[in-house]
Amino acid sequence: MNKNTIPDNHVNRKQFLQKALTLAGGAVLFSDTVTGSSTWEFKKEYTVQEIIDSILKEVPGAPFATTVDTLKSGSGNMVVTGIITTMFTTLPVIEQAIKLKANFIIAHEPTFYNHEDDKDWVKDNSIVKKKADLLEKNKITVWRFHDYSHALKPDAISYGVAMKTGWLRYYNPDELILKLPSQTLQQLCTHLKKSLGIPQLRVIGNLQQKCETIALLPGAWGGKAHLSIVEEKHPDVLIVGEISEWETGEYIRDSKAFGAKTALIILGHSVSEEPGMEWVAQWMKPKFPGIKIHHIASGNPFTWV
Repeated sequence: MNKNTIPDNHVNRKQFLQKALTLAGGAVLFSDTVTGSSTWEFKKEYTVQEIIDSILKEVPGAPFATTVDTLKSGSGNMVVTGIITTMFTTLPVIEQAIKLKANFIIAHEPTFYNHEDDKDWVKDNSIVKKKADLLEKNKITVWRFHDYSHALKPDAISYGVAMKTGWLRYYNPDELILKLPSQTLQQLCTHLKKSLGIPQLRVIGNLQQKCETIALLPGAWGGKAHLSIVEEKHPDVLIVGEISEWETGEYIRDSKAFGAKTALIILGHSVSEEPGMEWVAQWMKPKFPGIKIHHIASGNPFTWV
């Protein structure tokens, strides 16, 4: 039999569901065996709130009484024409959303430059106003997916990073420590640059030192968390997204001077968590097959000169 020939008794499950949905003009129910999620309702169209509610069904303990994961623009009643996942709702991301006719952006980090997305954090902020006006003019709703993404099992961000780096075989969703095959710090840096698409890294440590145990903390955990895991676990390398230089940076510098083994690799905040939001787009696609879902990387805002 030709390998491209489909037997008569074979039914493509996804095509069947989509055809049934089109013919019925309504909803189709089925169990998502890929993600292990409960029964999902497939519809021809969804509002923003329906999509958010469906996602929250997957998050243990959701909805949370207190969270930054709120709408930053637009309305929950808006019918979704397309979805963008990203790290930051930058202007290029907004422009791409407009081009793709996607009116729902799911961003991991703040839209308006502070954790609470308080538009009055700095009074009369002209850039905040321009950005808010641009989103309103183009009828784009932005929802932050931060607290809930980290509360997923596994954590969506660390899982996405482990997948992108090819470290899933070493990944334990309940641990921040990974045991890797022995390699030099230089080799580890080379792998991270290639797998995550990062041109440059910031490093403290001897590039020839051997590395097996790493602490993987993408994003901005803060100095206290960085120092705590080094003191408790003594990893060969601490890999982070960003640091306060006067906290983690100075601690690692002094610890190396005292003869401690832990080196430091700083990836950059945006690029360190972007693989997680890329994975979120893939995670969502089978749940909402009638909606075009794209991941657009917001990228690293810095250049090296």
